[in-house]
Amino acid sequence: MTSPVRTLVVDDSATMRSMLTAALNADPGIKVVGVAPEPHTARQMMRELDPDVVTLDVEMPGMDGLSFLEKIMRLRPTPVVMCSSLTTRAAEVTIEALRLGAVDFVAKPTGVDDDMARVTAELCAKVKAAARSNIRQRRGATPPGPVSAGGGAFPEDRVIAMGSSTGGVDALFSILPRLPKDAPPVLVVQHMPPTFSSNLARQLDETCAMKVVEAHDCAPLAHGTVYIAPGGAHHMVLSGKMVRLIDGQRVSGHHPSVDMLFRSVAPLGRKAVGVILTGMGEDGAAGLLAMRKQGARTLGQDEESCVVYGMPRAANELGAVERELSLSAMPMAIIGACRSK
Repeated sequence: MTSPVRTLVVDDSATMRSMLTAALNADPGIKVVGVAPEPHTARQMMRELDPDVVTLDVEMPGMDGLSFLEKIMRLRPTPVVMCSSLTTRAAEVTIEALRLGAVDFVAKPTGVDDDMARVTAELCAKVKAAARSNIRQRRGATPPGPVSAGGGAFPEDRVIAMGSSTGGVDALFSILPRLPKDAPPVLVVQHMPPTFSSNLARQLDETCAMKVVEAHDCAPLAHGTVYIAPGGAHHMVLSGKMVRLIDGQRVSGHHPSVDMLFRSVAPLGRKAVGVILTGMGEDGAAGLLAMRKQGARTLGQDEESCVVYGMPRAANELGAVERELSLSAMPMAIIGACRSK
């Protein structure tokens, strides 16, 4: 029998500590071994308890969550799931936490029954995934600037579609800044709520040669632009030469869905490049297979460089992945695929 995931809860609110502890202990696969009101106490408890996973509040007195996270990843690498409110400021900090090495995040519960049920299910799933994550492969040096494009202008008809989930923020910050400013349009689905997707787009835009925007309905495709799917109740798809946001049920459990994006790009055939990155579950596997069957080039992140080798594994097992690559090799492979005949 597998041992429960030993978890340390760190939050300055006694109410939130109680709620999170009850939610986690309700899952037989998780055991809360300690709770701490601030980072200094948490640091001592980590030494004594050696937890498998830490849940960490974004903003706390004494030492903020980001400073404590940086110390954890530098001195005692441990899977961390951030607990964030849905404010704009919290979203900014959470994106930075994911870049620093946090495995994932959950939005804090509001106390409403249906919201509590959602958060409980999401929190437990993410804590158990974090316990299996490959955190020690993360956080290398800041990626260098764009790789040399070479070979003149990119073909006008090329489109890059990219999907990611758990660990994906870090992966996107490793890949997108290395694409040249005139690269073909890139459509990205990263699983996250609305406020977080807009902050992700803004922070990526500050680091990329390409322009990075949160997509809006009927946005025209343009070379040199990355379109981040908005979180929420819509799917982002390609329709002709426009980005569309469409209503619909969750697909593969998600809004937006990588499968929906990939299936919409599949009719482009060899003009498209599909990229599936680290993440839990199977979203994107079937869509990437549809792309490959139509002649698209399809790339998957390899197990060693993934935080969670879930989505790429599912795609690879379906036969959807033409080549598996490390995160560091992915930018050049994407550029090469865009230039292939």
